[in-house]
Amino acid sequence: AVLTVDQMIEGVHFLPDDPPDLVARKLMRRNLSDLAAMGARPEGYLLATALRADTPEAWLAGFAAGLAADQAAFGAPLWGGDSSSTPGPVTTAITMIGSLEPGTALRRGGARPGEAIFVTGTIGDAVLGLQAARGEIGDPTGVLQARRLLPTPRTGLALAGIATAAIDVSDGLVQDLGHVCRASGCGAVIEAGLVPLSDAVRAAGPGCRATILTGGDDYELLIAAPAWRQAALEAACAELRLTRIGRFVAGTPEVVVVDEDGRPVPLGRAGWQHF
Repeated sequence: AVLTVDQMIEGVHFLPDDPPDLVARKLMRRNLSDLAAMGARPEGYLLATALRADTPEAWLAGFAAGLAADQAAFGAPLWGGDSSSTPGPVTTAITMIGSLEPGTALRRGGARPGEAIFVTGTIGDAVLGLQAARGEIGDPTGVLQARRLLPTPRTGLALAGIATAAIDVSDGLVQDLGHVCRASGCGAVIEAGLVPLSDAVRAAGPGCRATILTGGDDYELLIAAPAWRQAALEAACAELRLTRIGRFVAGTPEVVVVDEDGRPVPLGRAGWQHF
């Protein structure tokens, strides 16, 4: 069995006026993304909530509807849980149980120097969506906010025998890749110009590059694989955008981001800091 737990706290992981059905679905999908990074399929989940006594019935109904929608979509039934009251903030957590075939688990420690680094989808939409929600930048198409509110977990990919390591991008591309580096005992080089961006992120301008690389909340998969397996990996991810963004290198287990001229890109931080 594979176990994962994720929580979402009002004011930290979601805004007070975020739609409750999307809060529930994002909570589900954060856990599903963790399972996807190990190549596991969901079997069921446990739910814990701490709600204010004056939580509106409409909020509870919306939250329940969101859970029901993704339970059906991903085949992950609710097995049980616990609830309590709190003066605030609202706190929700899911422990999800998954399964996989023996010997097929993808871990963080399998990358080797010389292997390529790939990422699914696009990076940076969610963190810029948060800035848009706060009124700091524009989001005329609504794409950025949509990605913040409802990520797409990359479930169902047949990566066993192709990828050597994987992790989902939750705390920031650079920081999460750093976890792989430390577990694998090697370094990594990312070419900033290769990181896939949506049109909405590109429209935000080059000044957002550090934020995009470190903001997180993307729930895309970072995948390590030998370069000669790229065609097989592309076939496994045929329905997704898959981009090669760098390589693993021998040496200190750290991530270096370089620009188009090979110069290091200053970032200020690697990703989201919980404490």
